[in-house]
Amino acid sequence: MIIGEAPGAEEDRRGEPFVGRAGKLLDEMLKAVGESRDSVFIANILKCRPPNNRDPKPAEAGACRGYLERQIELVDPEIILAVGRIAAQTLLGSDAPVGRLRGKRHALGDVPLVVTYHPAYLLRSPSQKYKAWDDLCMARNIMRERRA
Repeated sequence: MIIGEAPGAEEDRRGEPFVGRAGKLLDEMLKAVGESRDSVFIANILKCRPPNNRDPKPAEAGACRGYLERQIELVDPEIILAVGRIAAQTLLGSDAPVGRLRGKRHALGDVPLVVTYHPAYLLRSPSQKYKAWDDLCMARNIMRERRA
């Protein structure tokens, strides 16, 4: 299961998560570890786009939390990949930056959780892609451990 921040303008228009350039990069990231968009469930912390595409406010995330928790319960994921600062901080109840949260195994209840950079950030900072690759490899290895 992949959890991002909130729908952007194009996601809102199309009713699909992670479309556009960031979505294409996410597809490539999944492909690189032997997965596809069809093999994952993609959700967001917020279910609607904040005005002017600003960061979600804690109260907004709180208003959507029950819906997200139910999605997680229904999907029953092997692992959660939190992409981006807002998703990671909200899910982990932390204010630490992504750089300090990534590279470690976390948990949401009994579900392993791995933090990585948002694909939109990686488009702006391609030098950080190797770190996202490390995160994806860690997530893949955790899944393999759980299946063994």
